[in-house]
Amino acid sequence: MEDYEIIRLFWKRDEAAIKHTEAKYGGKLCHLAMKILNSREDTAESVNDTLLKTWNTIPPQKPTYFFAYIAKICRYISFGMLDWKNAQKRNAEIVELTNEMQSCIPDPLSNVDREIESKEIGRLLNIFLSGLTQEKRLIFMRRYWYADSIHSISQRYGVSESKVKTTLFRIRNELENFLRKEGITLWMAKT
Repeated sequence: MEDYEIIRLFWKRDEAAIKHTEAKYGGKLCHLAMKILNSREDTAESVNDTLLKTWNTIPPQKPTYFFAYIAKICRYISFGMLDWKNAQKRNAEIVELTNEMQSCIPDPLSNVDREIESKEIGRLLNIFLSGLTQEKRLIFMRRYWYADSIHSISQRYGVSESKVKTTLFRIRNELENFLRKEGITLWMAKT
C-alpha cells in the first residue's frame, strides 16, 4: 500500500492504517529503535508507542514524507525511553554521537526561542545536506540519523573505517562553518 493511502486511512480514523504502517515500516522502525535502545522489549514498546503517537497526530498532521515522519517519532520516543532508563548511566555510543555533534549544537534558549531556532536549524541543515555529495550525505545520515556505528557504515558502503571517520570529521567542520555563516550561535567552541 502506498504511503498516501495509509495516510488517508489515518484521516478516516480507520484502524487498518496502523496495520498497514506496521506491515510496511515495522521492520525499519524496529531496526532504528534497536540501534538506540539495544533491547528487544524496549524496542517493541517504542515501536508500539510510535504507532500510537502516529494515530494521535494524524490528523491534524498530514506528512509529506510518511516514513521520515514516523521515524522522527520513533527516534524521539526511543531517546526519551533511553533517557528514562539510563538517567545516570549513559549509553556510550549515544554519548559519543552527542559529543561528535556538540560543536554544532546552538546555545540553550528559552522554550519559545528554542522552537523557533530549531525550525531554522532544520531548514539550514536541509540546505547544507543538499549541498553534499550523495556519499557524504549518506554517511552523515547513517551516523547521525540512524545511529549506525563507524564499522557498520564502513561495511555498508565498502570504505575503510578511517575514511568514514575522516568524512564525518570534515562534514562536522563544514556544518559548523556553514551554521556560523548563517548566524547560528554555536554552543561551544571546538577543542
